[in-house]
Amino acid sequence: MTDEWWLATLGRTLVWARLQVRDAGTAEVFDSDGNTLAYDSEDTARAALMDAEFVAFDGLDAEDARERGFDLDEVQPPHADNDEALRAQMFQALGPRR
Repeated sequence: MTDEWWLATLGRTLVWARLQVRDAGTAEVFDSDGNTLAYDSEDTARAALMDAEFVAFDGLDAEDARERGFDLDEVQPPHADNDEALRAQMFQALGPRR
């Protein structure tokens, strides 16, 4: 299973989502509300994330991040030992704009 982090911006807040692709080709998205949403394929899950205005964190460059209001070097995806602890980190407040 592979993990991929996606984010959206809401004002000065980053909203995270974790896409997990299973060996069988199905996918799950752990969303900012702590829900795990199941999809029949990675493509379907990605389309749902893009429809919700999320972008892949790994695909961002410094200019993309600036356009979204943050410095790419100052942001990291959330990390926790379990989904319950991770849920509390799925919203990340950004400091004042420089």
